[in-house]
Amino acid sequence: MPDSSPIWDLTDLYSNIEDTAITADIEASRAAATSLAADWRGRLGEADGPQLASLIAEYERILETLGKAASHAQLQFAANTTDAGIARHHQSIREAGAEIGAELLFVELELATLPQARIDALCETAAVAAWMPWLRRVRAMAPYQLAPDMERMLAERAPTGRGAWVRLFDETAAGMRFPFKGAEVTEAEILNSLASADGEERREAGASLSTTLKSNQRLLSLVLNTIAKDKEIEDRWRGFKRPVASRNLDNDVDDEVVDALVSAVDSRNADLAHRYYRLKAGWMGGDTIDWWDRNAPLPDDDDSSFTWDEAEQLVMDSFAGFDPQMADLAAPFFERNWIDAAPRAGKSSGAFSHPVTPSAHPYILMNFSGKSRDVMTLAHEMGHGIHQRLAADRGYLMSDTPLTLAETASVFAEMLTFRRLVDSTDDKGARRRLLAGKVEDMLNTVVRQVAFHNFETRMHEARRHAELTADEISDIWMETQRAALGPAVRTGDDYRPIWGYIPHFVHTPFYVYAYAFGDCLVNALWQTYTAEREAGKAADFVSRYRDLLCAGGTERYDIALGRFGLDARDPAFWSMGLDMISGMIDELEGLS
Repeated sequence: MPDSSPIWDLTDLYSNIEDTAITADIEASRAAATSLAADWRGRLGEADGPQLASLIAEYERILETLGKAASHAQLQFAANTTDAGIARHHQSIREAGAEIGAELLFVELELATLPQARIDALCETAAVAAWMPWLRRVRAMAPYQLAPDMERMLAERAPTGRGAWVRLFDETAAGMRFPFKGAEVTEAEILNSLASADGEERREAGASLSTTLKSNQRLLSLVLNTIAKDKEIEDRWRGFKRPVASRNLDNDVDDEVVDALVSAVDSRNADLAHRYYRLKAGWMGGDTIDWWDRNAPLPDDDDSSFTWDEAEQLVMDSFAGFDPQMADLAAPFFERNWIDAAPRAGKSSGAFSHPVTPSAHPYILMNFSGKSRDVMTLAHEMGHGIHQRLAADRGYLMSDTPLTLAETASVFAEMLTFRRLVDSTDDKGARRRLLAGKVEDMLNTVVRQVAFHNFETRMHEARRHAELTADEISDIWMETQRAALGPAVRTGDDYRPIWGYIPHFVHTPFYVYAYAFGDCLVNALWQTYTAEREAGKAADFVSRYRDLLCAGGTERYDIALGRFGLDARDPAFWSMGLDMISGMIDELEGLS
């Protein structure tokens, strides 16, 4: 069983939510934003090069100060979503941030619409040219901008509009209790029980998850309908033609590249998920498995469990074996309590690494119960944390990585940890269990996330015409998920409400394809690394990989991948990633 799972220490940011420094930072940001707007709103085009460089630097400084207060409030809320005082503080900070952000909107709105010739002339000043990666992304929004007053209204009402529905979803999910084994458990605990070695426990956990979500689906469907309609209205006013288009623009990726990814994965469902789950059903003694058995341990699993200290050691050793600097960057997370891993009531389920601000450091949240998947989650989030630390030198405006590349370091870190586990055993049964676990993780990351993307696409398209009932949402859910899972996974009526617990549909519509993008990208990167390592060129790969992470948000995916000779616009790129999964299933068939 896990021991000594850490709880984070947020005092590097503020002492607590009552810290007077929070109010001081908010008020200082408000005054600075008001001053900047008074000096430059409506006349930014008159600035010369040095003035513009100074203005952008001040804009970044204000946003970073706000970001520190907002991050602290968000982390407090994630750790205890049921505390009314923390929830109130979180909302207050969100509202203050939205108000101050609205005052500063003119900066990006006016920069986006400056004539290109004027931008070229301003960039003759080196201090302005340094901001060009950020300016390029700001200016990409120009065709979709609304009138300044409308943009300001949207920004100011965000916390009480869409943001309020996100909060309602989060607080509802955190407050749900699931009957299980004579007790009431949290969402994180019930989801963890779906990976129990005990088949009856999995069945009971699946039934409890389904029943509880169904009893809440009126509210959950209202939230999803509202989020989708709110997005449809804004997309329509801005001129986006497809529900996914605004996310693609935000991710700095071309529509056709995302379409190619989705098409490639959908075309391989039979070779990947259908084939694997048929294989797993055979291992479990039948032709089919129930949906709650998808992530079940194999029958010969020794049910090994990791302590927190063992998980830390495995991840650190895996990183150090690839790049000692990577391990050095990970060490403070463990040494200085930058991780909250202890499961408890009221804590958000799932996991994330929050970058906070470049002048501070990231924090990781996860729920560690000692399973091998928890070790992989730790490696995954630590990969994010390392990426965020390396990109911090780019500053607040340019350190944030588009979602197309944001999963690179996390998935690569998982692969490092997985390979260390596999390479450390010669036992055929252990190797099969490890390979099966990795294949399942890959299917969850690639096939399942693309199925989620297909669900979102169809649901958002349908919502353009009318509000959807819970049954209509569930119909779309069943059709898209059955197509991905295949005939070897039984999905009856008890699977219909399961869409209700997935937070990405509410928090960040169309986020999910980024996981598949990242996994396939890393599979291609891994094959490149393996080939270069065998050729004695591992150090060169590590250097280029570190450069990719250090670039943060300054490079598009095509430039970032070009240093490895990879091109995401080439269908062969996606085949390369998917072939790696297929090859692992081939190996599993040989071990059966």
